[in-house]
Amino acid sequence: MASRAVFCGKVQIGGGAPVSIQSMTNTFTEDTEATAAQIETLAAAGADIVRCAAPTMQAAEAFTEIKQRISADIPVSADIHFDYRIALAAIKAGADKIRINPGNIGGEEKLKAVVDAAGAAGIPIRIGVNGGSIEKELQSLYDSRPAEALAESALKNIDIVQRLGFKNIIVSVKSSDVLVNTEAHKLLAAKTDFPLHIGITEAGFGRAGLAKSAVGIGTLLVMGIGDTIRVSLTGDPVEEIAAARDILRAVNMLPGQITLISCPTCGRCKVDLAALCAEASEELLNMEKARKSGKPVVAALMGCAVNGPGEASHADLGVGCGSGGGVYFEKGVQVCPVSLEEIVPMLLQGVRKFL
Repeated sequence: MASRAVFCGKVQIGGGAPVSIQSMTNTFTEDTEATAAQIETLAAAGADIVRCAAPTMQAAEAFTEIKQRISADIPVSADIHFDYRIALAAIKAGADKIRINPGNIGGEEKLKAVVDAAGAAGIPIRIGVNGGSIEKELQSLYDSRPAEALAESALKNIDIVQRLGFKNIIVSVKSSDVLVNTEAHKLLAAKTDFPLHIGITEAGFGRAGLAKSAVGIGTLLVMGIGDTIRVSLTGDPVEEIAAARDILRAVNMLPGQITLISCPTCGRCKVDLAALCAEASEELLNMEKARKSGKPVVAALMGCAVNGPGEASHADLGVGCGSGGGVYFEKGVQVCPVSLEEIVPMLLQGVRKFL
């Protein structure tokens, strides 16, 4: 679904741009050294935008030093609740974007001060709505039809901000319930062309959080909804970036992606395919990060002749493994035999050929 273009620093969100990846620091923002270091780590992992919490004036004012400390050319966003003065301070300190809920920032006069400051600074505002920020007048609707309430709240806040003369807007409506989240985005996408920041809030920890995020975000992306994503996981935010890349790769939306496919193995497999995949995956990920654009490449590591060139004929290249080695193939056509030690080097060499 078409959306208008909004820029956060040099990163275009919407307007046909690739889906950008976001994460959020979990350091104390006032600790500028630790926060800047984590931003650098997230940028190296593949983040396009990083958001930092700004719960205090000190945290908001820290954005000046944080941006001076980071060498990565990555936009930094400020996450603000309740106090419009903190939003003003973050804008003054150089935040590249601010996230607010217009309904809890302190009234229309204070909201106008924020949007005027953002307009003068030339930065966008993300209007963020979730179940914990629903207006009182929408609470009964939320209790019975939560998706409708989330969408209505977002549209109401969009209208308020636009009436104040501000249109540099990104919107998010997030729920921890995948079905509610999906329906809310469908309703919202049908009524606005502002770019949408999508994700599953409070997705959880470990495999459960990954599964919920993959289903929730992936479903929306396949439907053509979503311009920038954040995978919300409990723990190291670097894992959010890895998960986001995996989700985008799964729906063929990761720029320059290199996809490794492999079979689940069975009694016919005579090699340690999992070990070979682990070795190849690390190198392929490094190639992919360095590449960032270009035609997608699909490589295959298959456990036997049955799952080799035949079933993986759609891959650009691959190896069908056998006893003590395997056969290297391109576009389903066998090229040459390979020894066990040559399997991963040959696969990587083949990928480079297709880059």
